[in-house]
Amino acid sequence: MSKEKKDSKLSNNIEKNGARIMIDTLLENNIEVCWGYPGGAILPFYDALMHSKLKHYLVRHEQGAVHAAQGYARATGKLGVCITTSGPGATNIMTGLADAKMDSTPVLAVTGQVACADIGSDAFQEVDTYGMTIPITKYNALLKSADDVARVTKEAITIALSGRPGTSLIDFPKDVQVGLSTNYKNIKMRIPDYHFKNPPIEGDVDKLISAINKAEKPVLYVGGGAITSNAYNEIKELAEKAQIPVVSTLMGLGAFAGNHELSLGMLGMHGTAYANKAVMECDLIIALGARFDDRVAGNTSDFAKKAIKAQIDIDPAEIDKRVFVDIYISANLKEALKKINPHIKKKTSGSWVSFIQKLKKENPLKFDLGKGEIKPQYFLHELYKKTKGDAVIVTDVGQHQMWSAQYYPVKHPRQFITSGGLGTMGYGLPAAIGAKIGVGEKPVILISGDGSIQMNIQELATAKMHHIPVKIVIFNNGFLGMVRQWQELFFEKRFSHSIMGYNPNFIKIAEAYDLKAKRIIKKDEIEEGLNFLLENNDACILEVKIPCAEKVYPMIPAGAKYESIIDYEHDNSKGNLFTVVPNNP
Repeated sequence: MSKEKKDSKLSNNIEKNGARIMIDTLLENNIEVCWGYPGGAILPFYDALMHSKLKHYLVRHEQGAVHAAQGYARATGKLGVCITTSGPGATNIMTGLADAKMDSTPVLAVTGQVACADIGSDAFQEVDTYGMTIPITKYNALLKSADDVARVTKEAITIALSGRPGTSLIDFPKDVQVGLSTNYKNIKMRIPDYHFKNPPIEGDVDKLISAINKAEKPVLYVGGGAITSNAYNEIKELAEKAQIPVVSTLMGLGAFAGNHELSLGMLGMHGTAYANKAVMECDLIIALGARFDDRVAGNTSDFAKKAIKAQIDIDPAEIDKRVFVDIYISANLKEALKKINPHIKKKTSGSWVSFIQKLKKENPLKFDLGKGEIKPQYFLHELYKKTKGDAVIVTDVGQHQMWSAQYYPVKHPRQFITSGGLGTMGYGLPAAIGAKIGVGEKPVILISGDGSIQMNIQELATAKMHHIPVKIVIFNNGFLGMVRQWQELFFEKRFSHSIMGYNPNFIKIAEAYDLKAKRIIKKDEIEEGLNFLLENNDACILEVKIPCAEKVYPMIPAGAKYESIIDYEHDNSKGNLFTVVPNNP
C-alpha cells in the first residue's frame, strides 16, 4: 500500500478536491454568500459551487463583485467574499481591494490561477496576482497544494476579520482546485496569535481619564473604527456621562446618532461649520477610531491647535502618523472605553454645551432653495423625512456623497455606506446590492450621480436577475460635479473635460433592464418621485435633474486653515435661503 493511501485511511477523512475543501471551509466559518464571475482558471471551483450551500450572486463585472462584497461587509460586519478568474478577472478587482483596505472593510477575494507548472511562463490569462496585491491586502497566499487549502482559507478569513479589518486574497491555481486531499479537519493555523487576537490595552489610560475629567471644552472625534469595533454604546455612554459634543468623519457617521443633541455631524473639508468651529475652540480632542486624515486635518499645524490631542486606535501605525498626539492608547476601542468610562465624572458645568448649541444656531447648513428647480440638498432633506431617517444609505463618490452626509443625519451604525479613503466612483450600485442582501427587509437607497452610476451601470442586471430591490437615485447635472466645483473655485472656471457632454437616457436604460424608472425636474414633483421610489417592490431608478452649478458648502480648500472656509454667503448672499436646524432636520 502506498504511503498516500495509508495516510488517507488513517485520517478517516474522505478525499476531497481543493475546490470543495475551500467551499466547505468557508461554510464552516459562517460565510453564507459570495459574488463572482466565472472564467477558465476558476471553473473547478464553480463546478463544486453548483452543488453547495454557499449562495452565489452572478455579477456583470468583477469590480461589481468586490464592491458588492464590500457593501455586504459594511452593512453587516461580516466577511464579504468575491470570486474571479485569473488574469483580467483578478486585475479587475484591484480597485475594490484597495478601496476595502483603505476603509478597513473585511473582504476575501479568491482568484483563479493557471496551473502551478505554468506559473511564470506568460500562460494565457496569467498575471502575478499574488505579487500585485501585496500592498493592498493584510494577508495573501498563492496555493501550491490541496493539502494547504483548508489552513490558508481559515487564515485568510481570520486575518480579514481581526484587529483592524481588511482584505485577504487567495490565488488558487487550477490544478490545486482539482487536486485531492484528506487534510481538512482540525486544521491549525500557522500564523502567530498576535495577528488575530485582540491586542492588550497599551498607553496612557490614566492620563486620558485625568484629561477628560479636567477638560472644560472637550470634543469626541469619531471615525470608522468606532463602527468596526462595535463601540457605539460605549461612545454614547461617555458622551452623555461627561456631556461631550461629538464630531464624526465620513466613515464614522452613525457611530453616534446624528439626531442626538450632542452630535455636531461631520467635520473636515465639507463638514458643518459648527463641527469645525468646535474643534478649533476645544481644549481636548479625543480621536476614537479615527486617523486624522487629510480631509479632516488638511492643515495639521492648524488642526485643534488649542487642544490636548488624544487618540485611541487598534492600529499603532495610525498613532502620530499625520498629527502628533499628547495622549495615546493602542487598543480595541470598545475594550479601551469599557476601562475608561467608569472613571469619568459627570460634568457639572453646561457652559461648553451651551456654546455648542449657540454655534449650531448661528451656523446652520443652508442653501438657496431656488425658483422651482430641484436642489439636491432639499431633496435629501425630504427623503430623510419620508423615510423617517431609517433607510440604509449607500452613495457613490462626488457632490452627491457630501450632500448625503450633510442632509441625511445618520441615526444608526452601518446605515451609511460609502467609499471614503479611495473615493471610488462606481462603488455605489454594486455596494448597494451587497448591502441589501445583508440587511434583508430594511430599505436600501443608493444616491449616485450621472458620472458615477455609469461606471458600473451593468450591475442593474444583477439586481434584476436576483430580485434585489435597491432604490436608485441619480442626481443628473450633466457634469462631473465635484470636479466642476473645484474648477470653478480654483481654476478660474476652466471646465476642462468635466462636462459630460452626452448622457444616455437613464429612463430607457432602466427599461432595457425591465426596471421601472421616473424622472423629476421641478421641486413640486419631489413627493411624487419619492412615493414612486419607495413604493416599488423591485429595483427602480429615480432620475433627479439638478442645477449644474450647484456646489457643496461649507468647504475648506485642501490643505487650508479653517479660516479659509468657503460658505454659502461667499457664493450667493441673496436668494431664497433654506436652513436646516441641527438635530431637527
